[in-house]
Amino acid sequence: MRNNVMDYEYYWNNVPGAGLCRNNLIYTSLVNAQQTEFVQWYYNDQGYHKGQNQVVDPALMESKWLREVKYITQMSEQYPELVPIIKNINHTERKLHLEIEGPDFWELAKCDQANYDSVLPNWQEQMLDIIQAHKSLGIYKYSMHPSSYFVVNGKLKSINYFFAYNEEEGPISIADHSSHIYSTRQEEMRKHIESLGIDWHAPQPLNLLEQLCWESFRKNFPNDFIEKAKCIK
Repeated sequence: MRNNVMDYEYYWNNVPGAGLCRNNLIYTSLVNAQQTEFVQWYYNDQGYHKGQNQVVDPALMESKWLREVKYITQMSEQYPELVPIIKNINHTERKLHLEIEGPDFWELAKCDQANYDSVLPNWQEQMLDIIQAHKSLGIYKYSMHPSSYFVVNGKLKSINYFFAYNEEEGPISIADHSSHIYSTRQEEMRKHIESLGIDWHAPQPLNLLEQLCWESFRKNFPNDFIEKAKCIK
């Protein structure tokens, strides 16, 4: 795939056993040849999503774009060291250009949590600092996957704010957001809804949904890290 201004390629995660996979369900991920610039293109590009993107409603795509821009801009203003440098925000094309330094954290770890420490020995402390920063700003960010971070100069940089909410926005229901939650993630979430007293279709408090999300990511993060993350207020 080529961009008419600068060469960009689709950005994939090379998942063991699955091959090249799109790294999110919302936008089209692009990267330049030098892997110094990552582009979140809020457009349902068929070459990238191959007909699997359920976010086809233009209003929903616009909503996700606005959340991305709002919260990463807020983080850039308040905690610039915790997010990539924003090179450009193209509202007309809905493209967010971010300065990076190679593949994302998950890709660097070969999509295996056993390799996180070798990629970044203090990744836990850094990620917990990012989560704490979100809480200080009243942000609940449900895009928790390890591919939602890049490593720049030895520092984790958080992205993917399309699934972020201000603490005053809740409650929300899972059912209303299921179109942009991976089916495998939904399977993990359903394992815990009964124990947490959650109704899939009824609006739930944001903090309770956050606890559910952390439970669903136990295959992606060590248990000790998740317990620490759940305790951050």
